[in-house]
Amino acid sequence: MSHWSGKNVLIGITGSIAAYKSSFLVREFIKLGANIQIIQTPSSKEFVTPLTLSTLSKNPVITSFTKEDDPDFWNDHVQLGLWADIFIIAPTSAKTLSKMASGNCDNFLLATYLSARCPVFFAPAMDLDMYKHHSTQKNINSLISFGNYLIPPKKGELASGLNGIGRMTEPNDIIKFIEKEIFSDLPLKNKKILITAGPTIEAIDPVRYISNYSTGKMGYEIAEVSSSLGADVILISGPSDLILTNKNIKKINITSSEEMLKECLKYFKQSNVLIMTAAVSDFKIKTKKNKIKKTNKSINLTLEPNIDILKTLTKKKKNQFICGFALETNNSLENAQNKIVDKKMDMIVLNSLQEKGAGFGKETNKISIIDKENKVIKYKLKSKHDVAKDIINFLIKKI
Repeated sequence: MSHWSGKNVLIGITGSIAAYKSSFLVREFIKLGANIQIIQTPSSKEFVTPLTLSTLSKNPVITSFTKEDDPDFWNDHVQLGLWADIFIIAPTSAKTLSKMASGNCDNFLLATYLSARCPVFFAPAMDLDMYKHHSTQKNINSLISFGNYLIPPKKGELASGLNGIGRMTEPNDIIKFIEKEIFSDLPLKNKKILITAGPTIEAIDPVRYISNYSTGKMGYEIAEVSSSLGADVILISGPSDLILTNKNIKKINITSSEEMLKECLKYFKQSNVLIMTAAVSDFKIKTKKNKIKKTNKSINLTLEPNIDILKTLTKKKKNQFICGFALETNNSLENAQNKIVDKKMDMIVLNSLQEKGAGFGKETNKISIIDKENKVIKYKLKSKHDVAKDIINFLIKKI
């Protein structure tokens, strides 16, 4: 999940050569899970077609109050303005800037702009002398004074062949700019969270290994929720088929517990929070250099204790808040309470394989959270996404 998941984003496109970039902006927002509706001014259709944009946005593009083939149909600019969580006009031509500043409402985009109650961002795109002109600067200052957000144009080669300020900011940078402005008050903003997820694999020989049934689902959901609430997330993941939807999450793939510890040590010092959801193999085998040949005789493999990653990290703890996980089959509460003390954690999430719907490979989980004061909070069976929200909401109150 990203900051944008489920958000209603309205994109206005005006008559500028930079209009082609808007198709990339739409595509990026779709990837982030936003709902997109597009308004084009009539002149913008000369630079990018409604067909292209409707295909990318998965919604019809609105260009006027009525439809040519249905004059009785009416596009409601008021409702569209109320629908939007964020309105982005990119590119914004000098002509549209002037109309926005003066309240000149002669097309559907401008009517919707005047009706919008959400934050409005505008990204100018024009030649350098047009941008520098005192009338353009006056219009920009007026829009800012109205509470709109200017996404400043960049310096570079322009369509005229000149070089200077006037290039529309690139789509990915537009998204980053908006995130910085809109999501700055999120509860986990500026918090660095290190999360481990999935299984680890311990080799027996070059072709065989021991592991467990963990899919990483719980850790991935926690990473997505944490990032959506503003955290800077690093996810260290054992082998998993899961795919992150949030591009802001830094994912590091590992295989063995030794590799996981190495990566954890690299990032633990600068982290504010550590969440250990990974199902680290408790045992390992002294690896055979060559493949063990099949015979009719039994073979003995000696298991030896694996390194305790969490205990290793808690010994290096300074101000980090540490959350561990316990998956138990018997004496669940007692074992979890002992573990939180033994490994010097601030909280532990307990789930039991005895609970229906909990455990590896399932879409649901049923947990209890125990803090270091030994307070126990029990939760109902929920989707792992909702469980992740419960865990992070509890954590937010503690950090």
